[in-house]
Amino acid sequence: MAFTFFFRDRSMLSMIIAHALPELKKYRYIRIWDAGCAAGQEAYSLAIMLRQNMGPFMFRNVKICASDHDAESGKFGDMVRDGIYSYKEVARIDSTILNEFFDVIEDKKTYQVKPEIRAAVEFQKHDLLSFNSIACGFNLVLCKNVLLHFHNEERENVVKMFHESMADNSYFAVEQTQELPGGVRHLFDPVVHDRSLFLRKSIN
Repeated sequence: MAFTFFFRDRSMLSMIIAHALPELKKYRYIRIWDAGCAAGQEAYSLAIMLRQNMGPFMFRNVKICASDHDAESGKFGDMVRDGIYSYKEVARIDSTILNEFFDVIEDKKTYQVKPEIRAAVEFQKHDLLSFNSIACGFNLVLCKNVLLHFHNEERENVVKMFHESMADNSYFAVEQTQELPGGVRHLFDPVVHDRSLFLRKSIN
């Protein structure tokens, strides 16, 4: 699992809220794949921002499938699924968000993501280099801090897998510092000028 923290690259999450969410709200159910979710902070950060901008009733129909290889750390299981983090891990979070979406446990030394947010996120181990999707029909795929670790051919094959796993008129978000490999750029149209949020194109 890669190092990360809550609300890392908040500008990317804000782009999703501003540009993708208005369209995603048109669906009764919203399915999201957060690929390479590390210790779960990114998936929970996205869930919190969606909850803030959707309200409780619509948010109940959001499901985030968060996956990571987790070959070495062994932390992907109980800690991530239970949404339990140390004070150090939540220290960067704005106090308003922390108070609204986390419960304090163990004498203020540990915090747990509240049940409403945890219920929207499902975790599973998955190796992107298997080139097999965890499911299909996703309305949004988010993959950050992962593709840069792969060779170009591997990146292309992973992005092709994402494309095949996505529903029509769905969105693909990547790290702002990354670019799509040349061999797969024809599969997406950029939504924002920095080419970090894309709209899936249907290829016949």
